[in-house]
Amino acid sequence: QVQLVESGGGLVQPGGSLRLSCVASGSIFAIHTMGWYRQAPGKQRELVGRIASSGSSSYAGSVKGRFTLSRDNAKNTVYLQMNSLKPEDTAVYYCNADLRDSDSYYYDEYWGQGTQVTVSS
Repeated sequence: QVQLVESGGGLVQPGGSLRLSCVASGSIFAIHTMGWYRQAPGKQRELVGRIASSGSSSYAGSVKGRFTLSRDNAKNTVYLQMNSLKPEDTAVYYCNADLRDSDSYYYDEYWGQGTQVTVSS
């Protein structure tokens, strides 16, 4: 069974930094794209950024220049470095992966359980 487990969330002051990690584990054959979404109270879940296995990445306009994705393919891990955090970055952050497990011929979308990021003074 495939699982995505996030870590690294917490409370940080405006202007501060946090680094989120997400590890995919289980019977994984291959991972195509990994990324992060976030959902603030009363709002829809939105894309933060995604990174392909090649390292090519894309970001939402609201985080571009402040957030950086990286990936360790050997460890099935994706990282989100968040700098210059703002109160409006407060949300539950969800890891997402487009992967193929060992028993499937197809790629499916998997989600982590979410980690809370709160930016407040």
